[in-house]
Amino acid sequence: MKKGTRTVLGVDIGGTKIKTGRVLGNEVVQTGFSNVIKDDSEEASLSTLFETIAEVMTDGVEAIGVGVPAVVDADSGIVYDVQNIPSWKEVPLKQLLQKQFNVPVYLNNDANCFALGEKHFGKAINHKNCVALSLGTGLGMGIIIENKLYNGVLCGAGEVGMLPYKNGILEQYTGSFFFEDNYGESAKSMYNKALENNADALAAFNDYGEHLGEAIKSILYLFAPEAIILGGSISNAYPFFKPSLEKVLGSFAYQKQLENFKIETSDLVDSPILGAAALCL
Repeated sequence: MKKGTRTVLGVDIGGTKIKTGRVLGNEVVQTGFSNVIKDDSEEASLSTLFETIAEVMTDGVEAIGVGVPAVVDADSGIVYDVQNIPSWKEVPLKQLLQKQFNVPVYLNNDANCFALGEKHFGKAINHKNCVALSLGTGLGMGIIIENKLYNGVLCGAGEVGMLPYKNGILEQYTGSFFFEDNYGESAKSMYNKALENNADALAAFNDYGEHLGEAIKSILYLFAPEAIILGGSISNAYPFFKPSLEKVLGSFAYQKQLENFKIETSDLVDSPILGAAALCL
């Protein structure tokens, strides 16, 4: 399926909300959302999902793409151990959605959807080999190799946040809880303070940039991408952590490689929806 005048749906099953959108060409023309109730049963949460999709479903929709924060068997369409919906231990989501809406359904994890969305609609369009990093609650990563999404087994490739680092793993130093654990405030609160030139907030983002720089060095050694696209809520603060991140990259062993490398921030609106919709393309 190609872009153009085709209409598909993108569904993002996030930490607190389910967001849906009908995508025509490269534009989200209608959206809907519902709250994720963590303690809902599998049946109840599926009913909520169906209702949220139905809000934007029309006769012209040709396929549905779904991004899930979980281990995903994209071929069989089964999702396992969905982080924000504990009752979803092993759900044949593709089969259930196809039966409900009678259109093809495609699944992947949310970080991979972000990368694919950038490849089809965003900053990665002109890059054959690139990485998309989602800076949010955790550190999500999707990988594009030779213009194609690399999934690995059960869509598990790119879990760079799980790599050992200091007294824990990288995600503890590059996700939003880095600010909560070390500074007692949310990343959003610290960002607002940084905008007001608050010294403590600026120092926090300086520290954050150093940790993220170490993560990016690992990615450069592993994949040598042309670009890394930053997305997620924390990416809005990039101007505040860019200097310390770039300073860390000064110790990268292959400086010649950096001449053909760039870091960019996503400017996609409705990025999670477009990323999920890109699965259909």
